[in-house]
Amino acid sequence: MQKNLVIVESPAKAKTIEKFLGKDFKVLSSYGHIRDLKKKDFSIDIEHNYTPIYEIPADKKKLVETLKEEAAKAETVWLASDEDREGEAIAWHLYEVLKLKPENTKRIVFHEITKSAILNAIEHPRSIDLDRVDAQQARRVLDRIVGFELSPVLWKKVKPALSAGRVQSVAVRLIVEREREIQNFVPEAAYRVIATFLIPGEKNVPVELNAELNKRFKTKEEALAFLEQCKNANFSIEDIAVKPVHKSPAAPFTTSTLQQEAARKLGFSVSQTMLVAQRLYESGFITYMRTDSMNLSSLAINTAKDEIISTLGEKYLKIRNYHTKSKGAQEAHEAIRPTYINNHEIDAPSQERRLYELIWKRTIASQMSDAELEKTTATIKISNRAEKFVAIGEVLKFDGFLRVYLESQDEESDTENNSKMLPPIHINENLTISEIEATERFTQRPARYTEASLVRKLEELGIGRPSTYAPTISTIQQREYIEKGDREGKERSYNILTLKNNQITDKTKTEITGTEKAKLLPTDIGIVVTDFLTEFFPDILNYNFTANVEEKFDHIAEGKLEWTNAIDNFYKLFHPVVEEAKSLRMEHKVGERILGTDPKSGRPVSVKIGRFGPLVQIGTPEDEEKPLFASLLKGQSMSSITLDEALRLFDLPRTLGDFENKPVTVGIGKFGPYIRHDNKYVSLPKTYEPLSVTLEEAIDIIRQKREQESQRLIKSFTEEPDLEILNGRYGAYIAYKKKNYKIPKGSEPASLSLEACLQIIKESEEKPATKKRTTSKKSAK
Repeated sequence: MQKNLVIVESPAKAKTIEKFLGKDFKVLSSYGHIRDLKKKDFSIDIEHNYTPIYEIPADKKKLVETLKEEAAKAETVWLASDEDREGEAIAWHLYEVLKLKPENTKRIVFHEITKSAILNAIEHPRSIDLDRVDAQQARRVLDRIVGFELSPVLWKKVKPALSAGRVQSVAVRLIVEREREIQNFVPEAAYRVIATFLIPGEKNVPVELNAELNKRFKTKEEALAFLEQCKNANFSIEDIAVKPVHKSPAAPFTTSTLQQEAARKLGFSVSQTMLVAQRLYESGFITYMRTDSMNLSSLAINTAKDEIISTLGEKYLKIRNYHTKSKGAQEAHEAIRPTYINNHEIDAPSQERRLYELIWKRTIASQMSDAELEKTTATIKISNRAEKFVAIGEVLKFDGFLRVYLESQDEESDTENNSKMLPPIHINENLTISEIEATERFTQRPARYTEASLVRKLEELGIGRPSTYAPTISTIQQREYIEKGDREGKERSYNILTLKNNQITDKTKTEITGTEKAKLLPTDIGIVVTDFLTEFFPDILNYNFTANVEEKFDHIAEGKLEWTNAIDNFYKLFHPVVEEAKSLRMEHKVGERILGTDPKSGRPVSVKIGRFGPLVQIGTPEDEEKPLFASLLKGQSMSSITLDEALRLFDLPRTLGDFENKPVTVGIGKFGPYIRHDNKYVSLPKTYEPLSVTLEEAIDIIRQKREQESQRLIKSFTEEPDLEILNGRYGAYIAYKKKNYKIPKGSEPASLSLEACLQIIKESEEKPATKKRTTSKKSAK
């Protein structure tokens, strides 16, 4: 009989822990949850106090049997899943399914995978925290109720196969509302005035001093009048103010701030950050990566202190204790930090190294001195005007934490970089004007959300928790409610008035404005679903309601609220609204917009959501003649498409001409624009438009596709037409009856016989299925 069995949720975590424990311990992984609510079934017994109906998924049954066998052999079973609510639920499910006994089962938790932390956890076991389990069950049950009751309403009223989620729908609403703010935004122009003065420098060589007017002019006439008066004005230094400025470092990383900073500095998506952070944690490089806490342990602070003193000196040290301010912060974890702060670098793949370096720098910087700057503000008097010019300069006196790290910002400021040191100036000193430039500038519209700024907004509103941000953003992209994309800027004219050599010149220039990269954009489906839910289910889409639900989960976790009572209160309000929405009779389909009348047929033209996405419809089902349909092109939107643009879509499919004595047509299908020739389809590349692509361009695309196909096929067999040897992204492989088989190393694909291929297939089929390396998957909230 083995002495100890330790069960964790991830194989990578198991591997790391096994290194620290002796031969008396066996460490196995549950690969996340071993049971959950049924996937395609409601699985909640409403009549019996909202009891969840759990099942062991088919792909986990063999694993559960193995864990049962190993648990039966062990004197003590240690449940070592993470300490958050999800981890607590995993431990409880293991306890229930494996039929463990309280006398030989112990629950242990740790925030970092180090030998000392593991051994300390074993010395201080505890029982399963059922309040935390209940909080996780409440979230799971509530989200299942919302999803399963709302989704059929969307199927009936909007489009089949849609789904709704409590947190996801609110996140989409944020993005839709921001898009509408942008669409409704009207920029306001004003003239920003910058003056360049000349003052004597060393050896009487003139030095430039740049200053900005403390007022912006709303009209060109005002700006011109100002410049006219400046022709006869005198300029002098009225005041010089010098004051010290201190900059403090950012707090150590929480889940949210790590996701934001990794997006800004490393270009990682939120889900990518969590995947890489999970690998770092499971390898023992960082502490637990799902946390709202900014707190560092005394051990971590002392280690950082020693590191700073030994490498930079005592003047760079300032011990700081941070406290979490985010709404509804939970769990007594530490902030995310390196487990061994004296390890400046790690031996790991590139992504893990880069994220580790970011965490290390942020942790060290948080315990370092303020940066000390000296800010000089010079006020310049205009003899015949009340306005003043202001020149600002900064000098870095002591770099402090900036020696290691500076936090990035989401959006770049419109102000100029004023960090330069001002040249030597004196009060009452007269200045010589070089030029004054009044440039027309425009107010900036709100910025679209990035993944990072959306996370920050969700956190500000108290919506979701550390473990929910990544799955929420991934889910709404997978469901095609939003997409990550770029927006090309538009050309805009602006005016520049320049006073130089006592002459005013008037020029018009152009600039590209509004260019955006990797921003979150709502799709037509996302907009229609959001509008529908906001109208008929305002509570579900209400930001405060969603945040209050999170608070209730916190109260359940703290043992202050019975989880079934919280669910009951919600359900009794929610369910009648769902039933009412189901019975609604609507004159038009949700999201439908009438564009006008088709001049050829006199029938109405509308745009709506169809089974496969947004489409234009000519006619109605009541007409004698069947309605005509055309899908929208990429880049077209239901909210902005015009009648003319909609009618042009019915020119598709269009015939471009003949190639090899067979017609070439272009159209739009279920999977997007295509070219058809000789009964074969080729996807139309994104750089071409179906309504404008030429025959010559289409022939080039067909030939390129043929070339790719010829390079793809390595070998085929007339006696077995279902079997081919093909070139793939990762090398050659065998394709046989809609299955792919890896070719063993050392084999020459082109020389394989049919018999050799069939033998490879047979051996592959006989091999036992192996588990892929995976991180523990926790339920998406």
